[in-house]
Amino acid sequence: MTMKPIIIAGPCVIESEELLDCVAQELVRINRELATNIIFKASFDKANRTSISSFRGPGMEKGLQMLADIKSRYGLRLLTDIHESYQASPVGEVVDVIQIPAFLCRQTDLLVAAAKTGKTVNIKKAQFLSGKDMRYPVEKAKDSGAKEVWLTERGNCLGYNNLVVDFRNIPDMLEIVPRVIMDCTHSVQRPGGSNGKTGGDRRFVPSMALAAKAFGATGYFFEVHPDPDRGLSDAANMLELSKLENLIKELL
Repeated sequence: MTMKPIIIAGPCVIESEELLDCVAQELVRINRELATNIIFKASFDKANRTSISSFRGPGMEKGLQMLADIKSRYGLRLLTDIHESYQASPVGEVVDVIQIPAFLCRQTDLLVAAAKTGKTVNIKKAQFLSGKDMRYPVEKAKDSGAKEVWLTERGNCLGYNNLVVDFRNIPDMLEIVPRVIMDCTHSVQRPGGSNGKTGGDRRFVPSMALAAKAFGATGYFFEVHPDPDRGLSDAANMLELSKLENLIKELL
């Protein structure tokens, strides 16, 4: 039996309550129209911004309260990322899926702390690793008690300020875990390639999603924003919120 694909969507970073409400309302509408079960994603802290002057978010305490409010108002499942081991326990009190950032996917203490929450752990594949290499982060999480582990493809470094996606990583990772997500927006990044910011090209987001489907992806990750060019993080790569429904229709 084919698994129903997981859809993860939301703004890159928590900018305001108004933004979270705007995106959540659209996700609820799409869920109703397409009988999907989209997981709402937003980061409370972007700890890996290129520049120290870049917007990071509201921080953990305020950010988790804002996410909890979204769950309470809209009934959406939640995903957010952690960067420090001490964040795992309080984050696990609020969200359904804890995400491990790609750059940190080999950090043993971070994986162990996430696993011990009992929540699903979504590990993003590092830009410097192959799909087969992700066996070891998965082992760390499972040996620490994680009941469900997902892996996410987000491209590999190609020289400076560029990424390329080797879609063969998807079937390779499906040999390790049953759920492999395609991060369709971070994979079009140009890391650090825009004068102290990460650049990219959102035009290729739909193509990334459809190619990943051809390679057997069982889920799709989209950072979305009602006005991406005004976004405070990952502006060049986020998909217009208005285009999400039609893209999901294609994938389904």
